[in-house]
Amino acid sequence: MTSWCLGVARACVVLASLATPAWAATGNVTSHGFISIFRDEVKASPDQLWQAVVQLPRWWSGEHSYSGQGSNMTLDPQAGGCWCERWGDGSSVQHGHVVQVQTGRTLRLYANLGPLQELPVNGVLTFTIAMQETKTILRMTYRVSGPPDAGLDKLAPLVDQVIGQQFKRLKSLAETGKPE
Repeated sequence: MTSWCLGVARACVVLASLATPAWAATGNVTSHGFISIFRDEVKASPDQLWQAVVQLPRWWSGEHSYSGQGSNMTLDPQAGGCWCERWGDGSSVQHGHVVQVQTGRTLRLYANLGPLQELPVNGVLTFTIAMQETKTILRMTYRVSGPPDAGLDKLAPLVDQVIGQQFKRLKSLAETGKPE
């Protein structure tokens, strides 16, 4: 292999590592469930990361909303709080509801996102912030389960892709103040 080809190959590996989270997995994919997990170091303090997490309307992509505008979303980060979207002349949707908050550490919502909302399934979205030595670590886990006829094995790749996109946007907001 020429040195030019080797250099191009190395550059591709570096670019690929920058484009994806340090650790991502979709596991236990079956017709009745799946788990999407994204984990990476975030170059921000745990407090800065927490503030970004609870500013969900700033980082959730409008492409994955009912109104087309992430700014139409709200998140009330307390148990019983709503992750809702309101627009137009009274249109609204509840994306999820908050079931656990440990300020600065954990936010958990029951959330049937996107195409999962009309299915008889259960989705649990959890954000966990932890310190590992001197590094701030974000873990975003989405667990979905339902009856075998829900066809979750077919939906898992699409849902995983969307969750991965949101993870990247959240990380970017925490690190740069901008979701992109």
